[in-house]
Amino acid sequence: MINPIPLWTLVALQIAVSAASLVVEIVAGRMLAPYVGMSLYTWTSIIAVVLAGFSAGHWWGGRLAQLAPERALQRTGWLLIAAALSTALAVSLLARIAGPMLTFIGHPVWGIVAISMAVFFLPSLFAGVPAPVLARIAVQDQDRAGRSLGALFAAGAVGAIAGTLLAGFLFISWLGTAGTLAAVTVCYLVTAAGMFALAGARRWAVPLLAGLAALALAAMALARPGACDVESRYFCIRSVDVATNPENPARMMVLDHLVHGISARDLPRVMFTEYTAMLDALARLRAPRPDFTSFFIGGGTYSVPRAFADWGAGTITVAEIDPAVTAVAARDFWFDPGSARVLDEDARRALASRDDRYDIVIGDAFTDIAVPAHLITREFFRLVQSRLTPQGSYLMNVIDFEDRLHTLGAVTRTLAQVFPVVEVWTNRTPPAPGARMVFVVVAGTTPTPTGSFRAPAPDQTLFAALTDDWVRALLNRDDLILTDDYAPIDRLIGRTD
Repeated sequence: MINPIPLWTLVALQIAVSAASLVVEIVAGRMLAPYVGMSLYTWTSIIAVVLAGFSAGHWWGGRLAQLAPERALQRTGWLLIAAALSTALAVSLLARIAGPMLTFIGHPVWGIVAISMAVFFLPSLFAGVPAPVLARIAVQDQDRAGRSLGALFAAGAVGAIAGTLLAGFLFISWLGTAGTLAAVTVCYLVTAAGMFALAGARRWAVPLLAGLAALALAAMALARPGACDVESRYFCIRSVDVATNPENPARMMVLDHLVHGISARDLPRVMFTEYTAMLDALARLRAPRPDFTSFFIGGGTYSVPRAFADWGAGTITVAEIDPAVTAVAARDFWFDPGSARVLDEDARRALASRDDRYDIVIGDAFTDIAVPAHLITREFFRLVQSRLTPQGSYLMNVIDFEDRLHTLGAVTRTLAQVFPVVEVWTNRTPPAPGARMVFVVVAGTTPTPTGSFRAPAPDQTLFAALTDDWVRALLNRDDLILTDDYAPIDRLIGRTD
């Protein structure tokens, strides 16, 4: 029979396990981002899988709690070692299975769910076991049962809060994902040792070997080449050399799993994607004066701001929420920070907190299935309108499928509620059936002075505005207006096949 355990000891163990388990949940989002991006689907899958693991672990822990305290603590110690092992394995396991699973499953949303389950269910399962065991031991003294139970529940919540804050504000940005999971591994091993000590364990050789194995796995994860060149608070950032001639360098920026732009050192006016070519050319076509002012929602490679500066445009303002993206653009993509005013904050906040007016506002919010909903609503478009000069224009890219166009319709319809003139531009070449298409939607007070133009993307490409009749038909297909209260962009843009 073990000696009575002080309540503070049980509380400390519960706080440690809860904090560690929530760190893993937050880190899971950053780990999945280079493979599947960061979207509503990513976080929904992670939270569901982690909660499922906790639930199963609590059930298992409840069964263990029926055993004698020393046996329950010993078995819980072993399961915490299992939590350490499965946590330490997560980085290497994800790198090995993510690509094959996404290819095999095909559907991106179900792929996210499957990967989340394969990598993060077991760590959550094992981490869910201690709570019922510790609670059962705490309430053995009937005189303090209620107080002890309340203290254990509070400890779980405090640990969860601490783990969330530490992961989001400290660990990921300072240690990276592999380093953070190594710290969690150590935490689980320390709490496992505490369980064995409280149980009066005398044989430590096998637990020690298992703990060393977990530390070895964590060390292997730390030694693996990182998926990111820079791991910031917001993105996994990579710079990829795509030049065919080393004497004429060109690079591609990848944020999480998506390409966010390509720039060539010696060709500042040449765009390497269709939508940036359209944004650059349309902005200059619609600008009320050669030295027009501009505001960019997002920086990325800063390709278009760089082109504007080279064309001799006026004041350029860029709202790029991640300072690390700006730093990489300056380091690897030939962006001159002195050519623009860069605001390290969310674009909506930047526009709302300043009264400056711009001739051109450019929105680049669409990235695969991850689109900031607050940047595509009627309320946001009204804010943009209030920050435009009388002849100013708003341009934004939209991604949709040729056979659906639900997203394009919703965005265009919402813009038409705010602006008197709305145009839709795209590549003049007819797309293949069901193909993914990139559009640029233009909103303002006057039509663009031409219905088509050619621009390098990087080859000379013909772009054209869709006819007024086509746009009217698109607007009449549905009545959905995107608002701050209801903007189901993940459902609209996500694949349904």
